[in-house]
Amino acid sequence: MSTELAIETRGLVKVFGENRAVDGVDLAVPAGTVYGVLGPNGAGKTTTVKMLATLLRPDGGEARVFGKDVLKDADTVRSRVSLTGQYASVDEDLTGTENLLLLARLLGHSKAAARSRAEQLLHAFGLTEAAGRQIKNYSGGMRRRIDIAASILNTPDLLFLDEPTTGLDPRSRSQVWDIVRAVVSQGTTVLLTTQYLDEADQLASRIAVIDHGKVIAEGTKGELKASVGSGSVHLRLRHADQRPEAEKLLAAALGGEVQLDSDPVALTARVGGLVEGGDAAEHAGRALAELSRAGITVDNFSLGQPSLDEVFLALTDKTTHNSHSSSTADASTKGAAA
Repeated sequence: MSTELAIETRGLVKVFGENRAVDGVDLAVPAGTVYGVLGPNGAGKTTTVKMLATLLRPDGGEARVFGKDVLKDADTVRSRVSLTGQYASVDEDLTGTENLLLLARLLGHSKAAARSRAEQLLHAFGLTEAAGRQIKNYSGGMRRRIDIAASILNTPDLLFLDEPTTGLDPRSRSQVWDIVRAVVSQGTTVLLTTQYLDEADQLASRIAVIDHGKVIAEGTKGELKASVGSGSVHLRLRHADQRPEAEKLLAAALGGEVQLDSDPVALTARVGGLVEGGDAAEHAGRALAELSRAGITVDNFSLGQPSLDEVFLALTDKTTHNSHSSSTADASTKGAAA
């Protein structure tokens, strides 16, 4: 495996009883980037992170962090990584300063160095005024910031952030995002797991979508968006009674799914993979011409790239459908055998 990658896995597997929580995950995470792992609850994101951080032993496959095997070279891997989990790992009865001082001393800093580093991080994370307060009196956003600060007392080469903004308000989420960008600018690689599509869109240069323990798609944001269609056409018609006919014409012309908006004169059509030749704008133009020839008046029209939300829903819906089809087929086979 290449040592130029921060993380590389092949066929990574973790089984709990009859549940294959991670089922053959392949990852290649470039060093010095934010790599997003996106997926619904129970997809296998946290289990994957725990194996990479040497907290869980894989049941199959292999994984390397900066070229070091997570099983054979576990101590070396631990010396280069840090993990911020879904829940704060600091002591709620201690103050912000006391938490950082304690952890810094455990990491080998002298008293003077520990205090200097704690003050530096408290200032950088906007927590100086709250430094003397117990953590149990911090807001959710402040707890996440102190937790991340604790994770980088010794600057890690690789930082695992497991759903770091779950439950935070928009302002606190934005503050955490700024911290992540600052950490990466110092040369740290970040593996970010999240359920928030806008978070992955904001931070990650590459994204892996995981569902049912498998990587179902991987690439840049642009590549993932292109995988479910070239774009989306948003229309507002003049007459609501023309929408059913417009829906049929758009589905045929663009080869993609058409959604009826709550507004009775509005609809959205995806430019799908069935169309051949040209680009999204060209196909959208042809579709508008078809509507005009049918006597359907369009008052407003716009063309945009699919959102990451649309990508996620399209990919996970496909996985769910395939899993259901496989289960049905297995049940039919067993029934026939019986």
